[in-house]
Amino acid sequence: MQDQKAKDILADVTSENVEPYREFWRQAVAVQGSIMMHVLPNVILSGVVATVICIGAHYMKTQHNFQIGFNVSLYEVVGGALGLLLVLRTNAGYDRWWEGRKLWGGIVNQSRNLCINALSYGPNDSEWRSKFVRWVAVFGHVSRMRLRGETESIEVENLIGAQAAQELCQAEHMPSSVSMMLGGMLKDACDSKQMSELAFLQAEQERAKLIDHVGACERILRTPLAMAYSVKIRQFIALFILTLPFALVNSLGAYWQVPLLTMMVAYPLLSLDQLGVELQNPFSTKNLSHLPLTEISKAIEKNVLNLLRAKTAKANDLDFKVREQKRTEELISFLSK
Repeated sequence: MQDQKAKDILADVTSENVEPYREFWRQAVAVQGSIMMHVLPNVILSGVVATVICIGAHYMKTQHNFQIGFNVSLYEVVGGALGLLLVLRTNAGYDRWWEGRKLWGGIVNQSRNLCINALSYGPNDSEWRSKFVRWVAVFGHVSRMRLRGETESIEVENLIGAQAAQELCQAEHMPSSVSMMLGGMLKDACDSKQMSELAFLQAEQERAKLIDHVGACERILRTPLAMAYSVKIRQFIALFILTLPFALVNSLGAYWQVPLLTMMVAYPLLSLDQLGVELQNPFSTKNLSHLPLTEISKAIEKNVLNLLRAKTAKANDLDFKVREQKRTEELISFLSK
């Protein structure tokens, strides 16, 4: 028994230690989701240019006894500065990606809070509750559509019907239209005294935060990284890669090594540059590392509809208990006569 237990423990420890290594190699050789295919043409081009430079250097040395080349130590200093600039560019792109993820986390939380507030303190009307919760679920979908430039969504149609979905899609700013609908429903509930003013104000704060989050996402979408910054970095990269063979042609022992080493240097430099481009728009599905907005909006819909079902089940159970108690009281009253 103890031997079997020891074997199980050893197997668990072994699997925990081996799995990270397997994951590393799976990602190291992965093509899908990799930025390699985006930069491979430019990497090959850098190798072709290096080959041409090697041929020219060999011709000048053998035919004219003239040796061309630069001091390789110069590129060590320039390479360090270029690496720093690329890291700053990548960090700027990642900051935009991470901010977008935090904003959508806020949309998830505010959607839940708004539904909890409405279901807990709103009108005791099943039709009003269902309509309100469905419009809250619609907000996540139309926010995704707004950021991705989409005009139709089967999820929206399933939640509010084909006609209402068509009218909503014609709005200039769909999230604002949904927010206005929610605000009108909350105001009607407060005016009819079916929701307290305190609960109304709290719900209004949650509703306003939803629009704030969408506005912040639109700011990221419409404000890319400064073009002048991107142009200068790419000019620096191109100058570094195209002149690097002149420094390697004299420092390496064989000409065939120059194109290979040039491509090995070009690949990480071009990859970091392209990574900064991919991260600066975290919403577009054309980018490799885009945020999973479809999954997030579906998760919002699932969460709020589950809250509605739980509230409906609880209300039905309470109504059943009230009816049973009333019947019991009527039976007792009848028997006492």
